[in-house]
Amino acid sequence: MTSTELPALLKRFPKTRPPLPAAFQAIYQTHYKENREGGSTASSLAQRMEQWLHHAVASDLRGGGRSVATLELGAGTLNQLRFEASTGPYDVVEPFAELYAGSPHRHRVRDIFADITEVPADRRYDRITSVAALEHITNLSEVMAYSALLLAQDGVFRAAIPSEGGFLWRMGWTFTTGLEFRLRHGLDYGVLMAHEHVNTAAEIETLAGALFEDVTIRSYGIGRELSLYRFFAASRPRLDVAVAWLNAE
Repeated sequence: MTSTELPALLKRFPKTRPPLPAAFQAIYQTHYKENREGGSTASSLAQRMEQWLHHAVASDLRGGGRSVATLELGAGTLNQLRFEASTGPYDVVEPFAELYAGSPHRHRVRDIFADITEVPADRRYDRITSVAALEHITNLSEVMAYSALLLAQDGVFRAAIPSEGGFLWRMGWTFTTGLEFRLRHGLDYGVLMAHEHVNTAAEIETLAGALFEDVTIRSYGIGRELSLYRFFAASRPRLDVAVAWLNAE
């Protein structure tokens, strides 16, 4: 997908999440929590692989020495804080309180918001981060536009995502988590993935390229298509674009 396809892409938001059949709904919450906590063989392996995502997002703070304010989008269980240096105020956006309830990292978080629109408009962040979350967000264009407005001068939006929509990513989950899921439940994991991952990596990168002047991208693999994960750092937001996106909602 290229920037010339941006108008058509923006019309897709907010997206509608495909409904889950009853058999999936019955096991959804248990599976989701187990998957996030690495409670099965496949999810444990996936979490070890996903450390690349966490390290990529936190790499700008290696060595410490400076105080920065961070806002993490889709913080889940707060597991990113295991990789983050304690360098300043750390706020998160996470709508599901049950995910971070009881987290040993909760004391490091200043404020928790259920939605990015709850963040005070006058607050500014040196870093806005996200780890394996942007692919899940149905109103992603709105969330990224708000993020652009909340960045401090010289701030950076740092996000790591699965290479959703790519060949290697699909093969990766099909023969690990997907195979385990079918053996345990007799169900197609692809149905669950379609429900969860509403945005492809190409869509996310197109939004970033339109919203920010400078975007750098790294892949965990051979190029973007033959990769499992991608990381991008975006800076110099086009604030007029952000405002236009929000006004169009």
